Amino acid sequence: MFLALRDLRFARGRFALIGAVVALIAMLGVILSGLASGLADSGVSALRALPVTHLAFDKSATGELFSRSTVTKTTWEAWASQPGVRRAEPFGQQLVHARLAGSAGKQLDLAVFGVEPDGFLAPPPVSGRPLSAAPNGVLISADIAAEGVRIGDRLTAGQAGTELTVVGTIGHASFGHIGVVYAPLPLWQQLHYGLAGPLPAAATDQATAVALQLAPGVDPATADRRLGTRSVDKTGTYAASPGYTAESSTMTLIRAFLYAISALVVGSFFTVWTIQRRQEIALLKAIGAGTGYLLRDALTQVTVVLLLATAAGTGVGLALGRAMNRSAPFSLDPGQVIMAAALLIVLGLAGAAVAIRRITKVQALTALGANR
Repeated sequence: MFLALRDLRFARGRFALIGAVVALIAMLGVILSGLASGLADSGVSALRALPVTHLAFDKSATGELFSRSTVTKTTWEAWASQPGVRRAEPFGQQLVHARLAGSAGKQLDLAVFGVEPDGFLAPPPVSGRPLSAAPNGVLISADIAAEGVRIGDRLTAGQAGTELTVVGTIGHASFGHIGVVYAPLPLWQQLHYGLAGPLPAAATDQATAVALQLAPGVDPATADRRLGTRSVDKTGTYAASPGYTAESSTMTLIRAFLYAISALVVGSFFTVWTIQRRQEIALLKAIGAGTGYLLRDALTQVTVVLLLATAAGTGVGLALGRAMNRSAPFSLDPGQVIMAAALLIVLGLAGAAVAIRRITKVQALTALGANR
């Protein structure tokens, strides 16, 4: 009566083949999930680390908010006095090209975050001194340190050749796949406007956005209308990172196609398999097996194949992911890995469930030669 288990023993080669296909799909699912997480982390990890709930941009800025928005001192001071606002500080962002002094002109790309040196946005250094240690001192992320930059090194950045001195390091932080450098707001303003000397008074009162910490449940819409800004929650700002939306949508589409293919592959295999064992199913019905029992028996067979193959493929994918972690933006998120495996099993069962509907149409008389 246990047709499914007997099939697994008798047709080991066929089930090993479909299991290998499912394992390969599971492996690809893990790798794609890791690449998607790694790309997202490389694009917005610095934004994720900001201790803010919202960023308020100029209301006229659209699309690339960080490169098109400018707010003034009047705006962030006004935000600080709004009800429900716990903290409000200026925040600057600028992508610049730099050279490392004393290293044969080693070139670097930097994503500079301008913050108040003693403000809540300034991160504590992992090593070295804090941001307030020197007027032109900066904190570099581990991404910049990995390129050979050390505490005490000097960088020449921007069109005007503004000098930056590395006073400390922080952990991993990148923006748009570029390592982040935290700089005092006046130093960021020099880089932003490309001026080496004293800045005009108007330039010293400008930043990219207002960093906000709002109390739970506070809606910034009223203050936005009053102050001429557009507030975006921290998650919403990720879309303003260069390439983030395109990369995320592309990886999501690829994974969706992969899981759709897995359902089709599993469904096709068990459709053919159900057709081939029609005589055996008819015989079981003739000796008293109910349709419900046969459906459960077939689904058990599918579940065993999917569980074993998915576990094997996920294990191989995790091993490959760890191996490629240093050569590609790869991040193993346990939640994403579990979701990828669960989706493969669920969609595979869905595809197989459609395939084994044919069991309900098999007649017991088939086993008695009624079709002759």
